[in-house]
This record gives sequence, C-alpha cells and structure tokens, in this order.
Amino acid sequence: MEHCLTTLETMGQRAKQAERALRTAHEKDKTAALELIADALVNHTEDILAANEKDLEAARGVLSPSMIDRLTLTAERIASMADAVIAVSKWKDPVGEILEERDLPNGLHIQKTAVPLGVCGIIFEARPNVTSDCAALCIKAGNACILRGGKEAFHSNQAITEIMRSALSASALDINCVQLVSDTSRQSASEMMTLTEYLDVLIPRGGAGLIRSVVDNAKVPVIETGAGNCHIYVDKAADTNMALDIVFNAKTSRPSVCNAAEKVLVHKDIAERFLPAMAERLSEKNVALHGDSAALAILPSATPASSEEWGQEYLDFILGIKVVGSIEEAIAHIEQYSTHHSDCIVTGDQEAADKFLISVDSAAVYHNASTRFTDGGEMGLGAEIGISTQKLHARGPMGVGQLVSYKYIITGNGQIR
Repeated sequence: MEHCLTTLETMGQRAKQAERALRTAHEKDKTAALELIADALVNHTEDILAANEKDLEAARGVLSPSMIDRLTLTAERIASMADAVIAVSKWKDPVGEILEERDLPNGLHIQKTAVPLGVCGIIFEARPNVTSDCAALCIKAGNACILRGGKEAFHSNQAITEIMRSALSASALDINCVQLVSDTSRQSASEMMTLTEYLDVLIPRGGAGLIRSVVDNAKVPVIETGAGNCHIYVDKAADTNMALDIVFNAKTSRPSVCNAAEKVLVHKDIAERFLPAMAERLSEKNVALHGDSAALAILPSATPASSEEWGQEYLDFILGIKVVGSIEEAIAHIEQYSTHHSDCIVTGDQEAADKFLISVDSAAVYHNASTRFTDGGEMGLGAEIGISTQKLHARGPMGVGQLVSYKYIITGNGQIR
C-alpha cells in the first residue's frame, strides 16, 4: 500500500525542493529576498501586533512576567527584527567560500569549500523574534528551514511567517524555503525529531527541558543550543562599582534570556563590603536573593538556596549567591554547575583574569563585562540562530558563518590510484 505522507513529510518534501534551488542561488537574490522580508515586517507591524495581542491575552495570568516580556512584541521590537534581517543580508555570503586549498604531489588540486547544511528544523519556545531571525540566517546561508514554535506564540509566529512567505513570493527564491509547523502539540515535535529523510539538522532553542528532550530523543543530528546558568565571579581585586554595574545589568536588563546572570560568586575578602551594596542595588528591581550560609550571615533577609538551585536557570528576577574562599573554588563551582554558556570574572588582577579565562570551559568567558553580550547582534553577527554550548561543529552565537558545512572539490587530469 502506498504510504500517505504526513503534513510534516509533505513540508519536508517542499523544503528539500526549495533547498536544492537555494543552494545555488546567487547572493544578490538572497540579499534582495531578505530586504523584501525586512520591509514587509515593518509594513505589517499592525498585523503582527494584533496577532501578538491574541497570544498575550492567553498568556496573562498563566506565564510569569519575565516570560510575558519574552513573548511581547512592540513596534520598536518589530523594527529591531527588521533591522536584524537587514544586518544578516549584509553579512558576507559564506556559501562557496574556499576554506582551504592545496596541491598534492600527484597533481590533484583540492579545495575545501563551504556549503549549506541543507534543511534546518528549528524547535523553539515563546520568542516570536526567533521566527524572523532563524529564517533570515538560514536563507543567507543557503538553507531551507522548517520552524516549529511553541503554542504560547503561535498567532505571532503564524503572522510573521505568512508575511515573510508573501515577501518571498515577490523574490527569486522558493517561498517554501521558510515554513511554519501549525501543529504545536508534542506529537509534531516528536515527529520532527525523527524526520531523518528530510531534515539535515535539528536545532532546539528554548529552556533546558526542551533542549534535553530534543537531545535525548532526536534521530536527526542536533546542534545543542544552551540553557544559560551563567555566573559572575567577583574577585577580591574587583572594582566594586564596576562589579555592581555588571551584576545589575546581567541580572536585570532582561532576566528571561539565556545570557542573563543567574549566580554570583563573591570572594570572602570583599563579601561583607560588596554583598550589602549589591542587595541594595538589586532591590531597585525587586530581585529575590537566594544564598549559601556564608551569604545569609551577611544578608539575613535572603532566602536559603537549595542544593538543586546551583545548577538551575531561573529566567526570572532571582539571583543565587555564594561566598567562595578563592578563585580556585569559584572555578571549581562553575565547572560543576555551569551550563557552559557564559561566565564572567570581575577583577583588576590580570593574573587572576587570565587564570579564569583559560580554566573556565564555556562558550563565552568574560573579564569585566556583562554576560548579556553573548548575542549574535552584539557580537557583530547580525543575529543568531542560538547559542551553541556544544563543541562539535559550532560553539557560541551561531550566525550565518556557522550555518554551513563543507565539501572537498578535487580537480585532476586523469589521475588514478
């Protein structure tokens, strides 16, 4: 009996066909398509906001304030989405770049050349801007994408995708290089994880639960983007005012994102001086402080931190605090509990900074700067498809240049082995 294709398999077929054309598309056609998408997002701001309001209406009273902030779109945020698409369009096209080139003694000429990954499946949660970011990055790198967002942002994602596909219809590209899965059930996520005939790679972008589920269950190759249990170590040689500014920014500027600080480790020599000042500063944003016994002795109003919390990503106005006796203890704590996303040392001691930067095994390590800079736009990539915390293929913010693989092109004149 002939197999009847599921909805996702049909989408996979369309994506494969679109990807075959996209991999040979001229850079100017990809750039023109992205410019059309950026213009369309701005021109349809009211439509996107109306769809977003439907999602917000369902989320109020259900999601936390920080998650609602993550879900909320404004005219300014939509303009920023369009700006990110334009930034991606201006990035150098990685497809066809010669990464290595050499001649062998037998006369063979070898080129290692960048090529698209193919069809990217992306499973993400309640951030509508991810929809346009991922689509733009995939198109620029010559990849088709199948997007599957969470139910919390369904109306927003659907509006954004329809607007992008309409823009693509006026371009030289196949509109099916961008598709959105309309089924937000667990079943659709599970099917995407097994869509090996059509997906070349699967990228989860969201909380720790989503990422772990995809990593544990997918048959499609996965690029693991990371939950962010990010640390700031305030060394005994830290500039106190600088440390206060960095902690305040890293924790409160947007606590629902993966590059927000979740834990602060403070050297015992400055803890009695630094922690009360930090608590007073963070009280401006009503940050709840959870501390170990040494921190509680200095901040008796703080909540005792449970042992499970040290490995937890709060994604809220909550901060874990631990007093440590040395930089070695700080590094050991980070090694045990970090998700290897972004970790920072604040110190005026260059030797201590060098020790931390070399020893801490994270995708981004900072000296005297907020962890909030682990972001594709902030790092000059235009946007990112996620922050990879693994070590194979790509690590850190994944921009256009990380959404390619490579192949070897070998030219001869009749050589045989």
